[in-house]
Amino acid sequence: MPSGQCVFCQIIARELPASIVFEDDDHVAFLDVRPLFEGHTLVVPRAHVETLADLPADRIAPFFALVQRLSVAIPQAMEAKGTFVAMNNIVSQSVPHLHCHVVPRNPKDGLRGFFWPRTKYADDAARDAVAARIAAAL
Repeated sequence: MPSGQCVFCQIIARELPASIVFEDDDHVAFLDVRPLFEGHTLVVPRAHVETLADLPADRIAPFFALVQRLSVAIPQAMEAKGTFVAMNNIVSQSVPHLHCHVVPRNPKDGLRGFFWPRTKYADDAARDAVAARIAAAL
């Protein structure tokens, strides 16, 4: 897929709106528009790569360092007990651009196996407020 047709590349280029949690020269983290729970964040490399195997070896550590930082910041920002961190490669990968999910978790939050209920933010302002909370926790 050409990067111009990729939804995540369009978010990175600011052609599509998103609630940005973090960005640097190599990565962007933003809230999932169909979150499992409020605060569900996607971490993507700016460069269009489809799977973890496509990410250059020297970019793996910085990518996962950001995932690690978010795994600490998100529970703090969302008053959660922990996180669920996951990545699909090809199978169940809804957008063919490498992305890692960092989802706030609490005991008995209703997440069971791989049958995950999705939720919605009340509106863009509510979503943006959650993004600001996570950004402040970083």
